[in-house]
Amino acid sequence: MRSTSGRGLRPNVLGTFDTVVMAVAGSAPAYSLAATTAVLVGAVGLAAPAALLYCALPMLGIVLAYGRLGRIDVNAGAAYSWVGRTLHPCLGFLAGWALVVSTTLFMVAGSLPAGALTLALFDPAPAEETWPATAVGAGWFLVMLLVVLGGARLTVRAQLLMTGVELLLLLLFVLGAMLHRGAAAAFDWSWFGLGHFDGVSGFASGALIAAFYYWGWDVTSNLSEETRDSRRTAGLAALVGVAVVFLLFEAFTVAVNVILTAEEIGAAGGANTLALLGDAVWPGVGGKLLVVAVMLSTVATLETTLIQVTRSLFAMGRDRTMPAALGAVHRRWNTPWVAVAVVGGVALVLFVAANALGSVGDILAGAVSAMGLQVAFYYGLAGVAAVVAYRGLLLSSVREFLLGGVWPLAGAAFMLWIFFESLTELPAASVAIGLGGLAAGLIPMIWYWRRGSSYYRPAKLDAVRALAAAEGPSGDAPRQRQHRPAADEPLATDF
Repeated sequence: MRSTSGRGLRPNVLGTFDTVVMAVAGSAPAYSLAATTAVLVGAVGLAAPAALLYCALPMLGIVLAYGRLGRIDVNAGAAYSWVGRTLHPCLGFLAGWALVVSTTLFMVAGSLPAGALTLALFDPAPAEETWPATAVGAGWFLVMLLVVLGGARLTVRAQLLMTGVELLLLLLFVLGAMLHRGAAAAFDWSWFGLGHFDGVSGFASGALIAAFYYWGWDVTSNLSEETRDSRRTAGLAALVGVAVVFLLFEAFTVAVNVILTAEEIGAAGGANTLALLGDAVWPGVGGKLLVVAVMLSTVATLETTLIQVTRSLFAMGRDRTMPAALGAVHRRWNTPWVAVAVVGGVALVLFVAANALGSVGDILAGAVSAMGLQVAFYYGLAGVAAVVAYRGLLLSSVREFLLGGVWPLAGAAFMLWIFFESLTELPAASVAIGLGGLAAGLIPMIWYWRRGSSYYRPAKLDAVRALAAAEGPSGDAPRQRQHRPAADEPLATDF
């Protein structure tokens, strides 16, 4: 073992196309539809397309916020760094902690459907049992853990294969649903209006679930230190990724309204909704093909989620707001191997605990809402951070005011509103998991704050100064500057 002062993640590994693929895979279109459609329909009924639409508009404001913040601070911690340097270090740490907790919960919420769907391809009976689904899902999780450990290049190659096949199957079924008998007559434009929501609280519940649909595109920011020209690429890829999954989400949700009834969706269970739709669109082989799409999507998003949590923990370890060992980088693969190992160990413990929590559907229903709370929390803070960081430029043009101020701030306000509004509407277990997970972050926050981590004495992030410094005195185009340890930051450990 030896220590080096400048070793970090491997730069310039991913290009624009690679990063777009990661953004789409992060939102996991097939998995999100399979795991969450029953929950969304149960909450808002026929208003599911409207919930996805009205959440997409403010979500684009958050995407813009991430892109703008990434232009002035290339950091694997993303919101953890940005919120800490603009609003307050404690809020920044909690934003990063919310991502860590939500992604850790997803290890179970994502792996269980992967296991159940794999079993369903061969025998539907064991797919309904929690322990076989847990065992097979844990196997998929370990495979993805090894892929992520192998580095960003191996990761994106696996994503190109899995996400490519997934999107091809989904597009095939979108066309099939459009041509389904009676689809045109059953379609109703009112599904995109507000009339089907059960008041303000019903709208908030639907929006919170819809936020979980889109969640994951921000993996592009966590990969920024490993991306070529990431000041431009990360934000652009996130924007394209969200646009792609929005169209897929709307198309499939409308197809569900047209072809299936609420009773059929409820009886099928969360992970089987797309299989039911596939059988209706293409009897016989259709359900199996969509099961394959969901399985690939689930495995793919496990990979991107692992990237998000391990890069976030890496940034925290590097800043000594968590144990410094988490900032260790493998000598050969340039990956945060200690963070990968820790996440793997915690997830395996959660897999064992999942067997005592009930059926796969019960676990999914509770976890989705809890994760939605945490996602809304850290997205909301990031939106505010972008407005604060660019406050000196907001009045320089109408475009800057609208795209840099109004839209990100509206997105942040929406996310924080659904966070607080949903606290009184969600089941007690979901609220306890969501808020309890955030509260647990106070322990390491206070501990490392008292130990004098330099993260809690940040250089304020200001777009005017950052862009001027990046351009340099000659006015050249800004060059990508990755995080470099300050004098009082820990040295990265190289194994």
